[in-house]
Amino acid sequence: MSRPPLPPFTLESAIEKVRLAEDAWNSRDPARVALAYTPDSRWRNRAEFLQGRPAIEAFLTRKWQREFDYRLVKEIWGFRLNRIAVRFAYEWHDHAGQWFRSYGNENWEFDEAGLMRRRIASINDAPIEVADRKFHWPLGRRPDDHPSLSDLDL
Repeated sequence: MSRPPLPPFTLESAIEKVRLAEDAWNSRDPARVALAYTPDSRWRNRAEFLQGRPAIEAFLTRKWQREFDYRLVKEIWGFRLNRIAVRFAYEWHDHAGQWFRSYGNENWEFDEAGLMRRRIASINDAPIEVADRKFHWPLGRRPDDHPSLSDLDL
């Protein structure tokens, strides 16, 4: 199975890869998202260490059971050969209705088939007021004309 675009990345293919990842995560479908990773993919997500698609799918299932109305924007930070660095922000609320904006950086490494074999994520959650939300599109894919993180000065 391959997941184009494939490495080595150009600026255009790296930007496309980032948007495809954002679209998948905005689907909030753990099985769909997990297919972008190698069967033995290794993750560090905050202080949690995962390996393999079943662990990734279970992690994402737990995540989206507690992060409601999740909306994510990713932006390329840099790339080289089979690696991409991204920054991101996502907004969500908990069971009590408290909204958060989670900020982070990810380092990605891909195999020859374009599957991610390594993901290292550092993330911080900041409580926000409803009036401070910036991501208001309907759940699912971010509209193409929605401002980027840079446009929003995030």
